[in-house]
Amino acid sequence: MRKLRSFPEGFLWGGATAANQFEGAYDADGKGLSVADVVKRKAHVDVKEYAAHQAISTKDILEAMDTDDLKAYPKRRGSDFYHHFKEDIALMAEMGFKVFRLSISWPRIFPNGDDLLPNEKGLQFYDDVFDECLKHGIEPLVTLSHYEPPLNLVLNYEGWYSREVIGMFTKYVELVAKRYKGKVKYWLTFNEIDSIIRHPYTSGALVEDRFLNQDFRHVVYQAMHHQFVASALATKILKEVDPKNQVGCMLTKLTYYPLTCHPLDVLKMQQDMRATYCYSDTQVHGEYPTYLLARYKNEGFEIKAEPGDFDVMKRYPVDFVSFSYYMSSCVAHNPEGKETTAGNTVVGIKNPYLETSDWGWQIDPVGLRISMVDLYDRYRKPLFIVENGLGAKDVVNEKGEIDDDYRISYFREHFKTMLDAMEFDGVDLMGYTSWACIDLVSESTKQMSKRYGFIYVDSDDEGMGTFNRLRKKSFHWMKKVIESNGACLFEDEC
Repeated sequence: MRKLRSFPEGFLWGGATAANQFEGAYDADGKGLSVADVVKRKAHVDVKEYAAHQAISTKDILEAMDTDDLKAYPKRRGSDFYHHFKEDIALMAEMGFKVFRLSISWPRIFPNGDDLLPNEKGLQFYDDVFDECLKHGIEPLVTLSHYEPPLNLVLNYEGWYSREVIGMFTKYVELVAKRYKGKVKYWLTFNEIDSIIRHPYTSGALVEDRFLNQDFRHVVYQAMHHQFVASALATKILKEVDPKNQVGCMLTKLTYYPLTCHPLDVLKMQQDMRATYCYSDTQVHGEYPTYLLARYKNEGFEIKAEPGDFDVMKRYPVDFVSFSYYMSSCVAHNPEGKETTAGNTVVGIKNPYLETSDWGWQIDPVGLRISMVDLYDRYRKPLFIVENGLGAKDVVNEKGEIDDDYRISYFREHFKTMLDAMEFDGVDLMGYTSWACIDLVSESTKQMSKRYGFIYVDSDDEGMGTFNRLRKKSFHWMKKVIESNGACLFEDEC
């Protein structure tokens, strides 16, 4: 009798969200403002113009602080998980989730980042969320910093460029590590830590107009160093509080192909891949790679480090490597005249062999296998795919149903290549959390209409709607995938 292919026993199936895009209740129960709460949706900007959507100034921030508008500032409302968490976690349990990736909002715990005392109501909220997860047999996978530094760090410090922020962050980490001991054992330090290079405000609380007399690239590099030190210290704290804790880094897995076999195109691809890997290289190996140090030297930048920085980085590397993967793109040494398309925080040359989503992201399941092999060959540490999914325009039909067969097709092909990488390439993959298991406000364009979830949230881009939850067709399909541990992917049942 032929044995069905399936994922290994204990594989962690689940979904992923982020507090700043999902929780809502931005000013409830003592929460302070995060950098995300003052970012405006730019409906007039093309969805493929990522840099324009990310641009922000001090003037923009001050204007936002003078209004309680929820329409223009969609991350303030998110999907209202804050008031729906029991219902949402029950839906995840119905699907069979083994793990739920979410983030703790730092300003919900310390509203300004530098507060002497924490906000007890914020701490209790996450107690309730984790208890609800565990009641349903779902392991929380918690990101400590996911694009939501307290806004006070922008206004009264210099964001992560300020050395003081390391101490504020580790105080927060120590508190939540002790508070949630026994409830949370899987942790990520910084979401897509490399993203500070592409959107320094969102990740690093850095606004360029506040550093007018400095080379802003060097400001970002120094802030990155502080985050590396803070990540190592967070790992140290989590391990000391509970040796059972598993701590991972989180990388934006940008996968590039040379447009042609011209040696200069291949070299360009290698250089661009190094520009991605340098961040995970640092967190996995506990030291800066020589090629990154060479780049800093050639740019005239010198890391301002304090005694003990490099030692703590070396002593406390991560246990596993998590990453986001959505798409791939091509590169060429001479991009002039080449057709480009958008992607996850980048714009790249369009690959003529791939389909493209409504938002210009190229769909490449084989690229996921290539990414997994590259990462595992490079690090020999367990991998965890913590973001992957398809943003699409879902429509509720006359029967009140959502037939998202395009999403099912997307996941089916990606899951098959995941298993190929595990079975045929020897990759050690711990688990998979789709982005985002429930519709939320997108990071790139701040839209609700860019939907990723298995569960529909009745809200439009201006926050109009009931916020009721509705199971999509993909919800029932994913439930079968998890029930069969992927075996149904190779039969007719799912």
